[in-house]
Amino acid sequence: MNIYNNMDEKTLRKEVAQIYNKVNQEMYKVGVRKLKIEVLQDKILVFGEHQRVPALEAIHEKYPELTLTVDTTLIKEFKERLKEELEKQLSINVKTILKDFDPVTEEAAAIIYVTT
Repeated sequence: MNIYNNMDEKTLRKEVAQIYNKVNQEMYKVGVRKLKIEVLQDKILVFGEHQRVPALEAIHEKYPELTLTVDTTLIKEFKERLKEELEKQLSINVKTILKDFDPVTEEAAAIIYVTT
């Protein structure tokens, strides 16, 4: 059984990239700078270069613990919205999404686990 609803890999990567970027734009009002999507069996790997929220950059030196908390909260919200959009638009079942972001390099990676 094809867990990606008979989509070929190229189409799947394109659709995931568009959804990922859309969620990013909705949350941060800016798109992703670079995005690479790979499919590995029941996992979709996302590698991106993002722009950090400017307000967090402004307060990071004085309040690093606060910016860490806000970064973590934003990642959690992003994962929830991404999961919802992937399931709705691609009709796939997302088991979980793991995501991390490095504010220094502005690099992010996500692993999307898909189930049948």
